[in-house]
Amino acid sequence: MTPVRPWDAFTSAEAQVRAMVADPRWQGLSVPDRAHVLAARILVTPDGDRWLFGTHARWHLHDPADGRWHLAPPPRGVRARQVRRAAAELPPDVVPYGPDFHAEPGSIQAFIGPDVPEGLTERLRVLLRASGRKSELDYPLTAFEEIFASDVPSTVAAIWGTIMWCAYAPAFDGNERLITVFGEYLRRPLPGDEWVRWLPAPPLLDLVTLVSERRQAGRPRAALRLAAVMADTAQILMSDTRFRPRALALLTMVEPMLRRPDLDDLLTDAEALRAEWLERCPRRLCRALLVENDAAAHFSHAVYDLVEALAFMPDPPMAAATFLADLSDSKRALPARLDHRLRRAYEELDRAGLTGTSASESTAPEGFPVPGRVLTKPAPTLEVALEVTPPDRASAAAVLGAAYATGLAWGRLTGAKVPQSGLAGQTALVRRVVHERDDNHTDLT
Repeated sequence: MTPVRPWDAFTSAEAQVRAMVADPRWQGLSVPDRAHVLAARILVTPDGDRWLFGTHARWHLHDPADGRWHLAPPPRGVRARQVRRAAAELPPDVVPYGPDFHAEPGSIQAFIGPDVPEGLTERLRVLLRASGRKSELDYPLTAFEEIFASDVPSTVAAIWGTIMWCAYAPAFDGNERLITVFGEYLRRPLPGDEWVRWLPAPPLLDLVTLVSERRQAGRPRAALRLAAVMADTAQILMSDTRFRPRALALLTMVEPMLRRPDLDDLLTDAEALRAEWLERCPRRLCRALLVENDAAAHFSHAVYDLVEALAFMPDPPMAAATFLADLSDSKRALPARLDHRLRRAYEELDRAGLTGTSASESTAPEGFPVPGRVLTKPAPTLEVALEVTPPDRASAAAVLGAAYATGLAWGRLTGAKVPQSGLAGQTALVRRVVHERDDNHTDLT
């Protein structure tokens, strides 16, 4: 007899909300009516926390201190009961509007094994070789100058920029073939440590600048060629879930221009062209574009991914706080952006002198604590949380991807720099898995 999975209140409530939002009648309801229906499906856990499955098909946690709802994955396996609350307590931004439930989930894994499939890499290598034969006089480098030599044509930069912009977390391990094919074009060695390349994620404006510069120079055919290279690259990347959501978004932005070459003739300015590209994306792809449209929301989603990736830990919020503690926060802006569970964990680390570790260089280059900065008598909760031990390599890759994406999102939001050698907690985790093989190609989900 097949064992029956135990009933879970969070799973049940999520299924109910998904069914409601999928119903065609949902679109015909007013926001207050939708809020009224959702308010009947709020869950309360024994500790008094209130949970709602809302916008972006994600869970939201009510903060009793200020009444805000924060994105936060729920504590699976914990008892919860459904309670009816006043619809007025739900702000419009937590009420699903429909298309947000159709977002491509993608994968949060970094490239700490398995590598990108060989077929994908080979297709990009062929595209790169053809693009590298273009003249730098016809395709001058107007972005990514810090990455490529001055005689490299912008067609090469277009491929690189597309890969990096589409990647969930552009962290590549030492066996990664996808970036080694660019070796002959690089201006200097890539940043990172001896095994992982923690690469910057370019803004969409860098890609748009390559195209708009050619338009301003009176070379519309060259501009279209660059847009086509981006589309070809994104099409290839679609087969890997670590790239798919943003690759799909980029295709929806670029393809109309390729079908109608005169579509953007009046938009030679890079900022105006970027705005037009973003406007073309359907609402179902909104989460993929938060990195461009809403830096604060993008950071909140990255933190959600991080906590979810740490579900194997006894206390996921505390474990997530140990990675958040690496972020530079001289203005003390971070705690206010966290839900109350994360905020308590972060403040506990702060009182122990364990925050801002990467920014203040309180760790050695290898990511281990510097003598004199280690807590001599750590509290039991800190002792457990500081030792993040993923059960397998896929879990480690998910944690590393989510942690690096969180660091990049924080940098986009605040201007804080991410160390080229990676954040301290990530580096320590990398050293625990560096000896394991990562050349077994499996499908990523």
